[in-house]
Formats: sequence, structure tokens, C-alpha cells
Amino acid sequence: MALTMNQPRAIEARDAFVQLAGVADAFERYANPHAVRIAAIAAELAGVFHLAQQDRTSLQTASLLHDLGEVAMERDYIQREGSLTDEEREDLTRHPVIGEKEAARVGADRPAQLLVRWHHEWWNGCGYPDALRREEIPLAARILHVTDAYAALTDVRPFRPARSSERAKREIVLRAGIEFDPLVVRALLSLESIPELRSYATGDNSLYR
Repeated sequence: MALTMNQPRAIEARDAFVQLAGVADAFERYANPHAVRIAAIAAELAGVFHLAQQDRTSLQTASLLHDLGEVAMERDYIQREGSLTDEEREDLTRHPVIGEKEAARVGADRPAQLLVRWHHEWWNGCGYPDALRREEIPLAARILHVTDAYAALTDVRPFRPARSSERAKREIVLRAGIEFDPLVVRALLSLESIPELRSYATGDNSLYR
């Protein structure tokens, strides 16, 4: 979504991206909206870090489109219950690169395409596809990675129930400095209560604080 777009075109593009996000959520069998939830939390974190407007726009687009690669791959194992095999896990690491190409195909700007490519890079350099580490990973990609993880942990998946807010918080904190940028984790913990931070775990109506 280029900043040179006029407002009606920008709104039209976002509506199209939201529709694609719904397709990806359905393919992955999320019980609740996933990508739009990530976009809302990521917007809050972008404010904490005072990202420039262009960076915020690209982050919003990438949040909505980050799982298009999995849809394009059309693998049955993504939807099934149970753990993945080693071969399936290796195959799945291709989805950010495929997602980058899909994001380009549907009209996302180049920064958003790269955020889709890098949303599984790890702070310690053990992520994929490019093994970037620390500040080599753009801040917006680090935000997207933490936000995606939190939203996934607190929602129902085919292979496990939703985590409570507190349990998700503990798991993310334990991976700070390994998988996640510690500053982004700290910022997530500092967010005020917003609806998108609630857990969908049975009986857990608390907000992530």
C-alpha cells in the first residue's frame, strides 16, 4: 500500500488485504480472526516505538498478509491435528519466501513484502529464511514476530487448545533474547488493555497486562 495512493485507493487496498487475511485464517483453521488481531496489536506496538507512518503502513499490510505463503503451499499438514514430522517442519520454513512473492503479487509495497519474508527471523540468528540476527532484523519484523506468536498462543489451533493470557506471557518472556527481541517483549507487556489482547482459552476472559 504505497503512501502515494489517494485515500479511496488506500482504503480499497486495505479492504482487499483484510479479505485475504480472512482466507488465510480460514485455511489455517483459526477459531477466531488472527491476522486482523495481529494488525491491531502491532499498531499499538508501532506507537510505543514511534515508527514512521510509512513503516506503520507496511507493518499493517504485512500483519494482514503474513500467512499467504501457507495458503499458496496448500499443505494438508497445516490443517491437521497432531505434531508435524521433521520433513514437514522443514517444508514449512519455505512459507515466508513464498509469502513474500504472494504479497508482491497482490500489490503490497516492498517493505511489507520483506516483513512477510522476515517474520520468522529470530533475535539469536536461528530463525528463517535468512538467519538474520538482532538489529539486522527490521524493528517492524521483530514486532510482527512477537505479535504473531502471542496471537497464535492465545487462540485455539487444530493441534492444541488456547493458552491463557498469563501462560502466553510466561512463554514469550522465556524466549526473550533467544527468539524475540527483549525490548519488543517488554513493550508488549506494557500495553494497556485492548480487546485484541484477550485470550480465547476456555474460561479465560482476562486481558494481557
